[in-house]
Amino acid sequence: MQVDIPLKIIGLGRYLPKRIVSNAEVEELCGLSAGWVERRNGVRERRWVTDETSSFMSAEAAREALDEARLKPSQLDLIINASGTGEQAIPDTGSLIQRQLGLGKSGIPAMTVHTTCLSFVAGMDVASNFIHSGRYKNILICSTDVASCGINPKEAESATLVGDAAAAVVVTKPEAGDASMIHRAHFKTFGDGAYLTTIMGGGSRFHPRFPNHKPEDDLFHMDGPAVLRMVRGIAHEFLDELYPGLSKSSLDIDVIVPHQASKVGLMMLERFGWSSSKIMSTLETLGNCVAASIPATLYQSVRDGKIERGKKVLLVGTGAGLSIGGLVLTF
Repeated sequence: MQVDIPLKIIGLGRYLPKRIVSNAEVEELCGLSAGWVERRNGVRERRWVTDETSSFMSAEAAREALDEARLKPSQLDLIINASGTGEQAIPDTGSLIQRQLGLGKSGIPAMTVHTTCLSFVAGMDVASNFIHSGRYKNILICSTDVASCGINPKEAESATLVGDAAAAVVVTKPEAGDASMIHRAHFKTFGDGAYLTTIMGGGSRFHPRFPNHKPEDDLFHMDGPAVLRMVRGIAHEFLDELYPGLSKSSLDIDVIVPHQASKVGLMMLERFGWSSSKIMSTLETLGNCVAASIPATLYQSVRDGKIERGKKVLLVGTGAGLSIGGLVLTF
């Protein structure tokens, strides 16, 4: 869907937990043979938190992004927490990020955009419309996920994939003549796949005080093969709705930054005629970091010189729901 909204990323930041977790450690945890994880999932290592919290990591990534944008935290007009996992049920994690940035008395509005693994992409879409309307000028978008606390060792496919990370961007309206823009944005949700990827606990249905609550309700569950089958069934139509012809080639897109869902998920992208050299990956060293995967990979791509000003970039992925979404932008 064509939107053509001027939007510029003027700062990027990332924070990775100090603890590096090897495949040997997760293979022991899940009772797997040596080499199983890299062979099956393509992950060599990932980061898991020790004493870091979600809001702390968001603030660390935000400070780097603000420094690059040459802005003080007080110059922000809005803080968007675009994450798939919250720090706690109440209050909203956005307010905790604001507090971590020393803005607790500022009154700067803070909110969450939560579409699981697509939260950053959805946050960019929301921010672009706020900026386009003139309501806000400088918006901070933070995507941080601490998913390691919810892994289920009995489900090796997902447990060995998960990593923790934080990434942040500062976005604003570009100056006249600047080509930075979101050209296209599109999202679809198919609720028939809602229970393919779940954490059943944490809400009002399976509250810890209820007799039907079980410890397993608070752990992550995913039927990976069923998710892939469903995505294969909807991806071609979705991609052509996002950008006509995208299901058969990468068109004029220079760089593709996908959600780091899995090795199989990344391999599937090449079936659309997309060159592997255009597809950015951090799966090997970071694993699947939920909503943080796309901005953490965007950050790495920019720092490595793969994405430069004027390049056309596709952000794309799927999330629990089952949802699929993407943006095409000029960086």
